[in-house]
Amino acid sequence: MDSTSATSYPRLAADTAADVVVIGGGIAGLSTAWELTEAGLRVVLVESDRIAAGVTGYTTAKLSALHTLIYSDLRDSRGPATAALYARSQRQAIDRVAAVVARLGIDADLERVPAFTWTESTGQVDRIRAEADAAAQAGLPASFVTTTGLPFPVAGAVRVEDQAQFHPRRYLLALAEDLVRRGGVIHERTRATGLDDGNPCTVTTENGHTITAEQDVVATHYPVFDRALLFARLEPRRELVVAAPIPAAADPGGVHLTPDGDTRSVRTAPYRDGQRLLIVTGEHFTPGDGEVGERWERLAAWTRERFGVTDLAYRWAAQDNTATDRIPFVGRLHPGARNVYVATGFGGWGMSTGVMAGQLLAARITGTEPEWTGLYDPLRLHPVQEAVPLLKLQAGVAAHFVGDRLRSSHADSADDVGPGTGAVVRVRGRQCAVYRDDDGAVHAVSARCTHLGCIVRFNDAETAWECPCHGSRFDVDGRVLQGPANRPLATEEEL
Repeated sequence: MDSTSATSYPRLAADTAADVVVIGGGIAGLSTAWELTEAGLRVVLVESDRIAAGVTGYTTAKLSALHTLIYSDLRDSRGPATAALYARSQRQAIDRVAAVVARLGIDADLERVPAFTWTESTGQVDRIRAEADAAAQAGLPASFVTTTGLPFPVAGAVRVEDQAQFHPRRYLLALAEDLVRRGGVIHERTRATGLDDGNPCTVTTENGHTITAEQDVVATHYPVFDRALLFARLEPRRELVVAAPIPAAADPGGVHLTPDGDTRSVRTAPYRDGQRLLIVTGEHFTPGDGEVGERWERLAAWTRERFGVTDLAYRWAAQDNTATDRIPFVGRLHPGARNVYVATGFGGWGMSTGVMAGQLLAARITGTEPEWTGLYDPLRLHPVQEAVPLLKLQAGVAAHFVGDRLRSSHADSADDVGPGTGAVVRVRGRQCAVYRDDDGAVHAVSARCTHLGCIVRFNDAETAWECPCHGSRFDVDGRVLQGPANRPLATEEEL
């Protein structure tokens, strides 16, 4: 975000029509829209804020087919053919980015590097070795190694050659410009609030305008229109990121991740004055889970200790959703849908999967079926693989939905909320999300999330209200920061 210019595509100001309307301007939405425009279709893309500025604007931008320990799990649960299909779909997405970068001449800092999944625990080496074997069997150039470029020893690692890292915003802004040159249309600051999935489809925006199209794609990260009840099969997860400049000679070379502890992900990017920017991710948690400031301190301390850095140049947070069987949902939205598609549940691997989703959806809309269509089909259900995580997920949601209504707050009234803090308090018998800014002014909104009514919690480190059930996020005045909610929290006057 800091190294690219802001965009200024116009709001939708009148009713319009297209062959396809794409809702969401992240990597999945923009990739889908560009692929469809390339195929000659008239496309309108709407984004509630600015394109490539949500989750995609704050990604750590690993472009890899090595997704932690996915291949051994797939091989054991669904067979080696399924694992190979997953690997092919992800590899072709990486190759697609490289081809588009070359074709359009995009300065996207694309670097081909190896990818690693490592462990420092001798007790986890067999699991890492099994992943290396499964990844190689699936067709990836994978091997088990005991050394990496990291400045500390590892017990073992999977190494996969010829993966990548890049600047996704530069890449996507170039795609957007090319899309418009080809006749596509982008509308920013245009939130979609209604969807009639008939024939044709009609999308209604918050200002009352409509877009009529033969086909619709919901690529809003977490689907804001969910007739298939995918929210019951999606677990939101938030992760923290810190970044610091390091000498180019200290670059560990490649993209690295360990599932140990609260996860640690490491990569670098070109930076100023010939330096590299070290980017470290970890401390994953459920939105609304509190203690975010302490988590950031732990991540910063780990980064300083392991890499010897002193000054952190940036810190931010990112959010993703994981399907209960760990395979993203890309395809028709629900059994009765003939013209509405969805892309969601990328599980932290949105770069390769977002590009893959764009290709898959464009192919289906234009009449072809990629060989991995069934693998990603949202209509699939795998009871054996999904039963335990699905029940655990829904038990957590139920506990929040009921328990948070009964939970007492540390604040009995708005008077007890100190400057720079927030709390859920009862006002006239209703639960209100109350924040007091540093000047002492009180911001009070309903504490009920407008998605399905769970009670929000305050994230003190990011100054935001978060829903612990499905990950919606709101600013202190109730405006939507992140879906699935697409309506703001009710104001004090509306309560």
